[in-house]
Parts: sequence; structure tokens; C-alpha cells
Amino acid sequence: MSAERIEWVISSCKLLSQIGEEFDGTMPFEGLTIGTAIHLEPKTAALLLTLQRGGAHVVSTGNLNSTQPATVAYLRDRGIQVIGEPTADPVAHAEDLRGVLEARPQLILDNGGDLFTQYLLEPYEGLLGGTEETTSGRDRLAAVRDQLQLPVLVINDSPIKQFAENTHAVGQSVFESYMRLTNRSTQGKRVIVFGYGSCGRGVAANFRNAYAQVTVLEADPVQRLEACLDGFDVSDRADALAAADVIVTVTGAPGILLAADLPALRDGVILMNAGHFPHEIEAEAILAAGSVTTAGPGLETVTLADGRRIHVAGRGHMVNLSGPSPLGNSIESMDLGFALQSRCLEAIARGQADAASVVVPVPKAIDDAVAGAYLREVVGVG
Repeated sequence: MSAERIEWVISSCKLLSQIGEEFDGTMPFEGLTIGTAIHLEPKTAALLLTLQRGGAHVVSTGNLNSTQPATVAYLRDRGIQVIGEPTADPVAHAEDLRGVLEARPQLILDNGGDLFTQYLLEPYEGLLGGTEETTSGRDRLAAVRDQLQLPVLVINDSPIKQFAENTHAVGQSVFESYMRLTNRSTQGKRVIVFGYGSCGRGVAANFRNAYAQVTVLEADPVQRLEACLDGFDVSDRADALAAADVIVTVTGAPGILLAADLPALRDGVILMNAGHFPHEIEAEAILAAGSVTTAGPGLETVTLADGRRIHVAGRGHMVNLSGPSPLGNSIESMDLGFALQSRCLEAIARGQADAASVVVPVPKAIDDAVAGAYLREVVGVG
């Protein structure tokens, strides 16, 4: 990826551009260090450079298996301190997280709860609080709320993040990734979507809109009912697995599809994960069950003893940031989410969120301001 492509993405982030111009004058992060652990790709570069424009010293590392080298080089050339290199090794990733926290950031921008969890192992003075991007991270941090006792605003719990990024953008990018990785049709294909939260709804809808036969498997009875009333098949897990051509996990929970499920899967099934952590599909154990060949960048095939072939995308990592041209979610959706990030970190830096706001949703005033800005700056309506 070229610097010109990264700059095209950055220039397309209209909300962040507007916020950056404001931050040039207001400098809300002057004298502060912001530590981040987030997918390092062009859209996050736009976010980190916006925070830098607000006076922050930004120290960042990536997430597992999603760091793009060209983005790392671009950020380093512009004064962002990036710790580590692209890795899928949890041990190396943990070391990179410690490297970020060695800078003693006053604000943390987390994606999956990794930095805050590491902070609790080695706490230090001066942390003001921060943000968490994901459902997975929210769940991790909610369990240690009493230990944190700091304002942590959860971007994922904003209604804007729920519908704009999770439903519309994740659904679209997972479908696009399926097409990019496989070049196979969807018409008439039997697709299972595990999970019917805001992301699962989008994934299921996009495959159905492409004329797939979609089954939703959801443990929560209320969400399962919602999927049923939305017109999706919600039949038995065993029957669905036996018939599936494509399986997508998007629950945020571990152990959704295991090597123990292999006897139930049909020849040629494609397994993809769209959850934040690579623990929904037991990819390594599944690939270890037979002989492995590479079907293409980001797609491996394990041939079992009985001749059945199981295709695994991205070794169980986030499929929309795996393989060739890992574009992730749309620019506009991430611009919205990162505008929320910028405004939430600004609020914490200015003391507008206190320790009572431990792992809570984005304040409504920020949601309203970002929504209004998008309608004005992007849509062009008042």
C-alpha cells in the first residue's frame, strides 16, 4: 500500500479532518501521552494523527494479525511512536502492550481490553481513563470495573457505533471479504451466522441480500426470536452445521466452532470469523486434523482422512482484516466511530467524565454532536 493511498483514506475522513482543524487551535491533549492498541491500518492512522494534532504524544501498537506495515511506516514518519511489528503471536503482542504502557500514558485508547487488562497487572500513577472500542473489550473490562475505578467510555455501546459500523459496515465488509477471498457465488449457498447481535444482524442481512439461504444460531432466546421474526431460519445447530456451505462466527465469545465439530461439517465448507479475538473458531486444532494446503492468500484448506475438505479463512482472525487487500470496514463508518473516540478522549482529558463513568456508554451529548456533524459535513443537510 502506498503513502498516496493512505492519504486518500485520511482525506476521506471528513469528520476527523474537521475535528483535527479544531484541535489545532484548542489542543485538548497538550502535554498528555495517549497509549493505543488498535488495528493499524489507514483509517486508524487518520484517528491517531487527529489526536496528535490535539497536542498528544501518541504511543501505539497493533492488534493480533491486523497490523499493516505500510501504515506503521507512515505513522512513524509523522512522529507517532509505534511499538512492535505485525504479529500473530500472543506472546509478542503482550510484550508490545507492555511497551506502550512503559510510556505511562495518561489516556488509553483500547481495542479489545488488552491495554487496560495489562495496566491492572502493573498499575501506575497518572492514568486519567480512556476508551474501549469493542464488545469483546467491554465484556472483559466490565468484569474488572471495581479494580479500574477510572472513566472508561465504551464506543461500542454508542447507538451510532451499533448501527453505522457494526450492522452496516461489518456486515458489508465480511461479505466483501468472502467474495475477495473465495471468488465464489452466494446465490443459493447455505450460510450459518453464529450470533445475532448488531454485527451478526449485518452479516446475516448482507448474505441474504446476496440471495444466500441464511441460518442464524443464537444462544440468547430473545435475539433468536428477533432473528426468526426478521425472516431468518433459526433451526437446530446440528442440522444447520451438516448443511452449511459457509459458516461465520460473530459472537465475541470463545469456542464457538471446535475441532470436535469436524465430523458434522460437509465437504467444502468455508469457516470465517468476524469477531475481534481469534478464539471463536478453533482454527489451529481444525487445521491440525489433516493435511493442509494453501488455497490462496488468507485461505487454507485442511483435507481430512475421509477426503472432506474444510476451508479456513485467516486462521480464525478477523476475516475483514485478513488476506489480500484487507480493507476492513468502510471509511465513512470508521470516520463516525473515530469521531466518537476523539470526542470521548477529549471529554476525559478535560475532566468531563469522572470515576463514576467506569465502563459506560458514550455520553448522549457526544452521540448527538457527532451525529449532527456527520449530517452536516458528509450528508450535507442541516
